[in-house]
Amino acid sequence: MKERAGIQSVEVGFALLDVLARAPGPLMLRDLAAAAGMSAAKAHRYLVSFQRLELVTQDTSTTRYDLGPAALKLGLASLSRLDAVKLARVRITALMEQIGHTLALAVWGNHGPTIVHWEESPLAVTVNLRLGDVMPLLTSATGRCFAAYMTRGDAQGKLAPMLKDELARAQKSGRTDLPRSTAEIKQLFDEVRSHGSARVVDTLLPGIVGFCAPVFDSDGHMVLGIVALGSVATLDPAWDGAVDKPLRAAAAQLSSDLGYAGQ
Repeated sequence: MKERAGIQSVEVGFALLDVLARAPGPLMLRDLAAAAGMSAAKAHRYLVSFQRLELVTQDTSTTRYDLGPAALKLGLASLSRLDAVKLARVRITALMEQIGHTLALAVWGNHGPTIVHWEESPLAVTVNLRLGDVMPLLTSATGRCFAAYMTRGDAQGKLAPMLKDELARAQKSGRTDLPRSTAEIKQLFDEVRSHGSARVVDTLLPGIVGFCAPVFDSDGHMVLGIVALGSVATLDPAWDGAVDKPLRAAAAQLSSDLGYAGQ
């Protein structure tokens, strides 16, 4: 089959965006250019155009480049079109009305569990979270849920360095409500799997309870987390309680609809 003609400069420039998407954080021009296989001068010309399109931003204090708001919009749009997310978005309003608390949907992105949809309850308390936010693995229900279920098939070690960094911060913080060793992390994730959901109380945000229930695809991979958030004054924090039980039921039904046959 004859290869269709394209615009080579677009393909060349995309290499820079691909490097930024795979990088753990912002990059200096020389490092970005080298990783993309081009000279710094050539990379800079592309980056100027990408900045105008808001695909890339540059921190004026460090001069490092990172993905911009337009890239985030494209990424969120793509993630939101995944079948699991589409199905969940159709059902989440009814679930929110049932439990009476704010719900969110999260998927695993380039840098960890990422919020891709938000359904705010009329009774919602102010929560400083936004679409596109990446949730921490040890202090958020979302992160705990993804980490607990991804560790079983984590052959590529995606989670290991992230957990190592968060564990070091937890140890340095002196907090007693966070895991302080790899053994305690294992115990935490075992608890998540035994309950079928993850929970935090006053852990990520003061006065906030969070639950996250996993959604699996036909291959048994966790593809989505359904998250419930609310005030400790109004959200039932009990396992198998007024929030946890319907949240898990909704996640289980969605998993079944995606072809998941259970364990």
